[in-house]
Amino acid sequence: MRRAFTFPGQGSQVVGMGRELFDAFAIARQVFEEVDDALGEKLSRITFEGPAEALTLTENLQPALMAVSLAAVRVLEAESGKKLAQMADFVAGHSLGEYSALAAVGGMSLTDTARALRARGLAMQRAVPLGVGGMAVLLGVEFDQAQAIAADASTGGEIVAAANDNGGAQVVISGHKAMIERAGVIALERGAKRVMPLAVSAPFHCALMQPAADEMAEVLAKIDILPPAVPVIANVTAAPVSDPDTIRDLLVAQVTGAVRWRESVQRMRAEGVEQLVEIGAGRVLTGLVKRIDKELTAVTINNPHDIDVFLKTL
Repeated sequence: MRRAFTFPGQGSQVVGMGRELFDAFAIARQVFEEVDDALGEKLSRITFEGPAEALTLTENLQPALMAVSLAAVRVLEAESGKKLAQMADFVAGHSLGEYSALAAVGGMSLTDTARALRARGLAMQRAVPLGVGGMAVLLGVEFDQAQAIAADASTGGEIVAAANDNGGAQVVISGHKAMIERAGVIALERGAKRVMPLAVSAPFHCALMQPAADEMAEVLAKIDILPPAVPVIANVTAAPVSDPDTIRDLLVAQVTGAVRWRESVQRMRAEGVEQLVEIGAGRVLTGLVKRIDKELTAVTINNPHDIDVFLKTL
């Protein structure tokens, strides 16, 4: 069976995520401790105990979600006796999850990944003053329709863009707050079923993030990126990539570019993938798979029981 592992992004978090793995496996504890050491603080304490307001700060949440995913990966590898790359034909991650995917198959070290995600979170927060931007989910709208709505809504030098193509007629838009509201009105006029504002601290994956992209270009230029053991499906191209220089460029482009998740899943399917395994916090990506392609098998691994169940299928 051809299989891909997928790694979640923001929206999958909950206080206490990864705690069962930490308590049950020394190798998981090592991951959390290495991330704590890389950042010079006890991020694991915030991850396990909260408060939620501290965990959901972008600069904390991004490395925290990665740490949970990598802890699950290391436990799965130890318990199966196989490297993740021996169980996977591809890896992919939703937004920050792309960093987790790279780390899971040797593209970046755990320490570098943690520091890069801390820098990414801080850069994204700095890029746009609090309250200026926003994001919203359009339900019942396809990506090309959302792009047209965003183009028609942008006016007066302010912008809104289609930021996440999550599949199943679910698209996230991002940009200036007033343009988000304007796009929501247009979307409902054009048949959208619902418009839901998101509780986010910044307008991710749109042109307003260009200052953050510039910062990340400098950060990533100083980080060693190696050829991953299996190809990574990149967010911005929805295509497999293994060349380190290309990976670096695409990670920079990802800050302002759309997350083409629907197309990424479809590409993996076209490559013969039959099973997508979401590894890390939550089950968001598992739910999206069912919207995109009902013939794909979707599995979630985020606790010791999930690992036991998965191992029996290998």
